[in-house]
Amino acid sequence: MLIGEVARRSGVSARMLRHYESLGLVRPSGRTGSGYREYSGEDVRRIFHIESLRAVGLSLREIGRALDDPGFTPSALVDDLILRTRERIAAETELLTRLDRVRAADPAAWEDVLQVLALLRALGSASAGTRQRAALASADEVPVEALAEAALGEGDPYVAGALRWALSRSGGGGAVLLAEGLSSPLAAVRERAVRSLAELPGAEASALLRDALASCDAVVRSRAALALGAQGEAAATPVLVDMIVAGRNDTDAADVLSVLAGDDAAADRIAALLADRIRDEASGPARGRLTQALAGIPGATASGALTELLGDADPAVALTAAYLLRLRGDG
Repeated sequence: MLIGEVARRSGVSARMLRHYESLGLVRPSGRTGSGYREYSGEDVRRIFHIESLRAVGLSLREIGRALDDPGFTPSALVDDLILRTRERIAAETELLTRLDRVRAADPAAWEDVLQVLALLRALGSASAGTRQRAALASADEVPVEALAEAALGEGDPYVAGALRWALSRSGGGGAVLLAEGLSSPLAAVRERAVRSLAELPGAEASALLRDALASCDAVVRSRAALALGAQGEAAATPVLVDMIVAGRNDTDAADVLSVLAGDDAAADRIAALLADRIRDEASGPARGRLTQALAGIPGATASGALTELLGDADPAVALTAAYLLRLRGDG
C-alpha cells in the first residue's frame, strides 16, 4: 500500500506517517519502482499499535521502547501511566470544582472572578497564616461549599476556628455539607464536622446535632451533647451523663447539666438519672464524678440522693455527699 492509502485506512495523516518514519517508529517495507513508500500489512499493524499506545498516554519515545526492546516489560510503564492519569484527573477535577465555585459566587465582573479565585487558592495554601486570612475574608465572597470543605480538612486549630466563624456567617447551606463529614472514615474529620456544626446557628444545624447524639463515635456524641445542652435541649441529657461516667469532658458535661436543670421538673429528672447511675456503677471514680455532678442540680431530688449517699460503702463518695450537703445548707 502507498502512503495515501495507509493514511485513509489508518486515520493517520501522511505527514504524521513521515514523522513516525523520521523517528524510526515505522519503516516502510519497500519502495515502488517510482520510489514511493510501500507499506506491508505488518507495517500497517505496527501503525495501529503506535496509535493505540498513544491513546493511553505513552510518548513516542516510550512507544519506540515498547515496540522494539525485546527485554521491555510493560508493567512499570503501565503503573506510571495509571499514576499520571490519576494525577491528571485529580487536577482537572480540582479545576472543575474551582470553576463551579466561581460560578456559584455569581461574579459580576472579571475582577470578581479573580478575587474569588485568589481566595480559593489562599484557602488551599501551605501557609496556615494565608489560610487563616483567607477564611476571615471569605464569609461573603467564597461559596459555602469551599468553606465547608476547608473546615473538614483543616488541622490547624486557629485556621479551623476562622473557618467555623466564616461558616457561621455564610448565610446557610453549610450544615448539610458539614454533616457529610460525620460519616467520614477519619475520626479527625468527624470531629471537625461536629465542632463546626456546633457553632452554626439555626434549626437545621440543631437537627443534625440531635441525629449526631446517636453516633457510634463517642467524640461526635459528646460534642453534639455539649452544644445541644447549652441550647437547652433535654435530649442531650443521657449522653452528658454517659460523659461523666466515662470521665470524658465530665466537668463540661456537669456544667451543661446544671444549665438544663433550669426548672424543678427538669432538675428532678436529671437528679434521678444521676442517682440511678450511681447505684448502677461499680467503678469508684465514676461514682465519685456522678456524685459531684449532683452539686449543680437544685431541688429536693438531688438533696435526697446526696443524703442517701451519706451511708455509701465508698468513703470518698460519702465524704463528697456530706460536703455537698453542707454547701446546700442541708447537712
